[in-house]
Amino acid sequence: MLRFPQTLAVIICSSLSLFSHAQNHTQVLNLDPQSVEAQSWVIFDPQSQQIIASHNENLQRAPASLTKMMVGYLALKAIEQGKLSLEQMVTVPEVVRTVKGDESRLKLHPNAQITVQELISGLIIMSANDAALTLGTLISGDIPQFLNLMNTTAQQLGMQHTHFSNPSGITMQEHYASALDLALLSQAIIQDTPEYLNYSKQQEFRYKDIHHRATNILLKKDDSVDGLKTGYTDAAGYNLALTANRLDPNTNEYRRLIVIVMGTASKQKRADVAYTLLNIGYQYSQTKHLFSRDQKIADIPIIAGKKLMYQVNLPQSQSYHTLSLLKNNDVLDVKKFDTLQQRFILQQQPMQLLQPLKQPEQLQFTITLLQPQLHAPLIQPAMPLAKIDIQQFKQSLHKIEVQQDIALVEASLWHRFMAWLRHLVQLIQGHTLKAVIYPIHQS
Repeated sequence: MLRFPQTLAVIICSSLSLFSHAQNHTQVLNLDPQSVEAQSWVIFDPQSQQIIASHNENLQRAPASLTKMMVGYLALKAIEQGKLSLEQMVTVPEVVRTVKGDESRLKLHPNAQITVQELISGLIIMSANDAALTLGTLISGDIPQFLNLMNTTAQQLGMQHTHFSNPSGITMQEHYASALDLALLSQAIIQDTPEYLNYSKQQEFRYKDIHHRATNILLKKDDSVDGLKTGYTDAAGYNLALTANRLDPNTNEYRRLIVIVMGTASKQKRADVAYTLLNIGYQYSQTKHLFSRDQKIADIPIIAGKKLMYQVNLPQSQSYHTLSLLKNNDVLDVKKFDTLQQRFILQQQPMQLLQPLKQPEQLQFTITLLQPQLHAPLIQPAMPLAKIDIQQFKQSLHKIEVQQDIALVEASLWHRFMAWLRHLVQLIQGHTLKAVIYPIHQS
């Protein structure tokens, strides 16, 4: 296979606007970090895997009890794999003696019996440290091996700024995570172990003489909120991993968002900040399938083949893209977002609201052909043919590589001679067979 360095590109302007961010650091919404009262935070779309907005998203901070999201994830994965069962009776290990009286706990004693169901409920709803230690010992045999599993899993999930030194979230020098990493963990929980949310949306928990009310106060405020975890230590401040699932009236599809806030000043502040960011994400962005299926985006000349041109189509993918519902990429003051109006109030007298668009704008596609021509005979599975760069506000938000299985039959000697003759005449006349790129039409 010959690969050509030359590229052909075209930009097609459209009436839609794109709001998304993959794993580069181009932000979809431009929020003033000085107006957000948290040390680090991120609004993340798990459907498109794009960052909507963030600040200090890779900063390594004490995660506190957000650590227990990983414990819950691994426990539920073990159940899914048949290694544990919810009804299974567990003998409490000696390591629970290390849990201090001022820590959140189920008051478990060594050699006591408890079910896996009760341990997971105590872990996620009550944030019990003795439940975390018991589950870790049950899954891996002891805590050091369980920590290896936690850190190995974190690396597999792409959590590049995380290291766990205990399962509970106790403050330790080498125990840290970033807001973006915790969003990636949240995404894995939602996709791989969605039953986690059946625990995290519960507003209270009872075990023996313990009656605990959930510390995520947003569960009472909004029915669309169903988790994920709260956390607090003196070193960490108040942390919250929040998620919700809402119906988008414009697409008539349910849409889930994740918000992580770390280092806020109080329980109420972490709720207020996270809820404001969540609502901004919902009100000023949209997640949808961007392309119609079976669109032709290019024709590539075939040399010595039975056909003259090879048709390149958009990938038949159901992937989602997050799009902005703003006309401009202006910096927005989060403190001007009104939770009752669900709008930014730009001016009080007379009142001027920043209304979101029903459909995005300012969308551009740059199509780059990776193969200006193809030579027959050729059989090549998943051959890269083109790249599509999706941009908004002149920022690259998403890149798609178009690959197709190629099977080109070589023409007969006579047909190749006639094709050469036609090519010679075209050259004399100043015409050559060139690749053609077609505009992309959105669905």
